Amino acid sequence: MGLPNAVMIKAGDQTLQIAAFNAANPIINLKGQAIQIFASGPSMAEVDFSPTLLATPSLFVNGSLSLTGEHDFTQVAGYVISDARFVNHQPQILERYYQGQPLYATLAVFEALAATHADILLAHHQAMRVIYPVDRPWGVKVNKPWHGRLPFSTKWLNRKKPLSHFASHPSFEIDVNHLPDPIGVSLDITHGFVEAGTVAYVATQLAFTLEAAAIHLYGIDLINSDQPRFYENADNSAPSKLDKAVAERIVPSFDLLGRIYQEHGVAVINHSPVSKDLFKHLSSSASTSAC
Repeated sequence: MGLPNAVMIKAGDQTLQIAAFNAANPIINLKGQAIQIFASGPSMAEVDFSPTLLATPSLFVNGSLSLTGEHDFTQVAGYVISDARFVNHQPQILERYYQGQPLYATLAVFEALAATHADILLAHHQAMRVIYPVDRPWGVKVNKPWHGRLPFSTKWLNRKKPLSHFASHPSFEIDVNHLPDPIGVSLDITHGFVEAGTVAYVATQLAFTLEAAAIHLYGIDLINSDQPRFYENADNSAPSKLDKAVAERIVPSFDLLGRIYQEHGVAVINHSPVSKDLFKHLSSSASTSAC
């Protein structure tokens, strides 16, 4: 069953239509260009934001959007949020730094935005696109009454499917033999993205779908997740579940992604000095030029 090509969100006293992401009609096309993805690990504080770096197409996730307030990025390719908890925990990030950049987010995130930042939705909804987790398109929960008006049954909307269900789908590569649970990666997030426990994994699948020539990852630290993110301090840091997921899910997923994307001619380069030894199939910045 196909995914809706748009959703209706009530923001304030208005009902807005937000289009779903579609690779056939992207907001921005990266074909032939490298892209960099900025995550939120503490190692971001050590990144050298050179003129070359600032002129390269860039994707931001969660709180890394605050970097746009510190540096003059000339090609902002987009902003990715997959977990509504970020909206609720760090509302000031959107208030201060979101200025209509292409925003790719799940339905649960848009529901949170409608409740907390209706003014942002009203002003910039045309620059926003819905992205769907493939195994649970409507997220952890659907708590808005309008979902029952969509041309799908509520039961189907809320049902989570195993990743193995998508093993034969041409837009996904699924490792059904991975333990304790299957892992996977999307080749075209028009049909959904695969989750791995970190929004950076979602952004990387978006970058590949946008036909980036190479994908550079910054701030994917993973093993120092007990430390505040670069935009936080010890008093306002959000809880992280990375420690439990790193070995069994995040690292194997990124390794699968790196191998599959390399087979399609797209290198994925990890620039974090903290996590560089965790991966088998991600290049490290020590052996690859920056951009």
